[in-house]
Order: sequence, then C-alpha cells, then structure tokens
Amino acid sequence: MTRSAITSASSEAHLLEVVLADQADCIGMLNGASALYMMGKAALRCAAEHSGCSVKLAKADSIEFVRPIRIGSTVDIRARVVFQGLSTMTVIVEMTPDASDEQEDPSNIYGRFLMVAVDTNGIPISIASSTTHDQQKNL
Repeated sequence: MTRSAITSASSEAHLLEVVLADQADCIGMLNGASALYMMGKAALRCAAEHSGCSVKLAKADSIEFVRPIRIGSTVDIRARVVFQGLSTMTVIVEMTPDASDEQEDPSNIYGRFLMVAVDTNGIPISIASSTTHDQQKNL
C-alpha cells in the first residue's frame, strides 16, 4: 500500500509504505532490495515532479542501513531534490519507521540518488527545455 504527495515546490515527495512479509528476510526484517526499490520509487516520483518530464535512475550511492525495520511497520519515505544540473538531479531519500517504532534517531535507511531527465527515447534532455516545451504545449 502506497500513498504519495508532492509539495507545492515540487522538489519533495513523501510516500508511506507498509512492510509486507514478501519484502522481508528470514528473520522478519525489511530486506535491502525491497528498501532500495521503495527509495528508488520515491526518488523517481520526486525528480519527475520537479523536472516535469520523464526521468531515469543513473546512480544510487551512499546508501546506509542504520537499523532494521520489521514486518508490519509503516515506513515514511521522504525524497527531496538537493541539486539540479542541466539534465540531472540529486535526490536525497530517507526512510523512517512509523511513530510507534521511532527511537531517538528515527532515520533507519538513507541514500543519494542521481536522476536524469530523458525524452521518449531515453536520451538525456535539459530540464529547463522540457519545462519550456510543456508550457508551450499548454498555450
């Protein structure tokens, strides 16, 4: 189950997900691949809303798994654009458990995602030109 919202500035995304059994390892904790999938989804949504065009994941790095997250936990996934280049955006994503699981430092998993604005052929495009193109279509 996923809910999402983009802020009015369109540089942030907020997703809520429930950790299900098929996303967990043999000891009942969220597995790394499922965590990266959830985080990547938030980064993609954030970058697409920010740029106003299609985006692709170019790189994921600095992923840190601070604490495990249990099956049944609701996780709050927040993504925000922290840098925009000509066709790229750096998106920081943080995943934290719901309030009942929260400890002093609630961050459980966080990382950095490099997203690229692309055209319909998957070729990188300028973020500014994609926004201008969309505005011209609406005239």
